Amino acid sequence: MLVKTPLLAVDAPSLYFRAFHGIPTSAATAPDGTPVNAVRGFLDMLATLVRSRGPGRIVCALDADWRPAWRVALLPSYKTHRLAASGDPGAEQVPDLLLPQVPILVAVLDAIGIPVVGATDYEADDVLGTLASTQPGPVEVASGDRDLFQLIDDAAGVRLLYCGRGVAKLEVFDETQLKARYGVAATAYVDFAVLRGDPSDGLPGVPGIGDKTAARLLDRYHDLAGIERAVSDPASGFAPGVRAKLQAASDYLAVAPRVVRVVRDVPLPELDPVTPRRPAHPDQLLALAQQWNLAGACDRLVNALAGSSAGSTDDESSASARR
Repeated sequence: MLVKTPLLAVDAPSLYFRAFHGIPTSAATAPDGTPVNAVRGFLDMLATLVRSRGPGRIVCALDADWRPAWRVALLPSYKTHRLAASGDPGAEQVPDLLLPQVPILVAVLDAIGIPVVGATDYEADDVLGTLASTQPGPVEVASGDRDLFQLIDDAAGVRLLYCGRGVAKLEVFDETQLKARYGVAATAYVDFAVLRGDPSDGLPGVPGIGDKTAARLLDRYHDLAGIERAVSDPASGFAPGVRAKLQAASDYLAVAPRVVRVVRDVPLPELDPVTPRRPAHPDQLLALAQQWNLAGACDRLVNALAGSSAGSTDDESSASARR
């Protein structure tokens, strides 16, 4: 079912990591000197998305488990390069100055009234996949993660707002744009990603198989199952070199699709995604804005949420985040 009010489903880790690395820590600090660059940058990016996309519903997804054990059991190399040097098998290598900012961001979003959702044993990608599959469309997923191209579905009204070059230069992908960029349909994107690999996720891919070869194979054989049938058929006319590469990677190909494919039925708590037109907890927001020197960023987001009617006349909305 399609409704008139689009859902903006935000990949919060993707955006706050980008904000942290895009704004110097010295450029955004609390009165006590604590860096808040990731929080300020995230709030401004979200305000930009709200102004440009006009969502009637908003949810931010978090990583409750950035490297789920069930994915690691399938593919031990999954995100190993991002493990913390501390030796803690579950700790992600996150900049020391970023980690303390995440609870601040969550508190600010809660005060504004924007749901922030994570799920035990699942990544933000899985939360977004579930939202895209269970919430009525249109749904616009904002992320810089290419894996989420698999969620695009024109019939269900699901598009990806790809923020690979930043929110100000986001690219809106539907099935036509995805096909033009990579040569594959959204339904084939998981297999495409498995074949070509992704070093940022510790996904090795099939050595010697890049974007073009992966797209060509999927165009001819439709999916991994079709490719594997052709590989095992001596009469299929498969190029010997490519056949040998795929045969050598058979163990990887047997498990990788389950690692790359986002989960679409994550148990999520009940939530109210309706865009808040004014802060849910204005006193709490004011206190947070003062404590962390976020008045300007909070005001910009609150005014964006309120829409064009916010202006200077809506004292409760815009003044709630001021000193």
